[in-house]
Amino acid sequence: MTNLSDFKQTRSYTYFPVARMMGSLPDGNVVPDTPVYAVEGLEGVFDPKHMLPDQAFHEIELQGQLAFYIDDVALPDETEVLISLSEQLGFRNEAPGIQTPPGMRQNKSVHWLAEDAVLAPIFNRIQPFLPPILEGRGLINRLSNRINMYRYDDQDVFNLHIDGDWPGYELSADGRAMKEWPVGYSMLTMLLYLNGHEEGIEGGETHLYAKGALAASIPPKKGRALFFRHGHTSGSVLHAGAQVTGPISKYVARINVMYR
Repeated sequence: MTNLSDFKQTRSYTYFPVARMMGSLPDGNVVPDTPVYAVEGLEGVFDPKHMLPDQAFHEIELQGQLAFYIDDVALPDETEVLISLSEQLGFRNEAPGIQTPPGMRQNKSVHWLAEDAVLAPIFNRIQPFLPPILEGRGLINRLSNRINMYRYDDQDVFNLHIDGDWPGYELSADGRAMKEWPVGYSMLTMLLYLNGHEEGIEGGETHLYAKGALAASIPPKKGRALFFRHGHTSGSVLHAGAQVTGPISKYVARINVMYR
């Protein structure tokens, strides 16, 4: 795996909108024509040889609700590329296709799609730890290609909420449009932290709740991925992104784990 400076020097990628959607602002207002991008030229960014030992898996006790995290899902150079790319796409106050009430989501976002082959190494790393069957539905052996990137600056927070479930998304055959999968729906959120306290982030933990009480607090750590049940079900995990303070922004990617 090359480092970030080598990547910038030896590779190039292009990006362009493949969808435009109504975007929700932190104050509850909306912005029309908020773009979702396609990115080309990311092949080989994720090292296909990097696999994870059993010790990378950590179960979280949430009184019967499903939640766990896996360390080192992404390598340091890989996280740096994702941060750099997302900054080039440009973070916005509005989030495309997401509806949140006023005051809930207080961060910046940019959404984009990677080609399926780009995300395959990430799926291969986490697949041994994912439930193969969840509530009677079988795991789909690929991740939704849509990546929801969030940046938390000083005082940013994501207040208490439950994540919605989503269809899978991919690029059309010609790569010029966002296409919804004909089968499958998400059941697990994957929050991939691209930096953490070791890089100087102050705050920014993900608080997980069980039966209305705080049950676990997961600190952001570069390369760590947090998973939990989501959607319109009693097993979905109530959670919040704690406020970030200070000059170091927190970067996190939401990627959906799909089931039939």
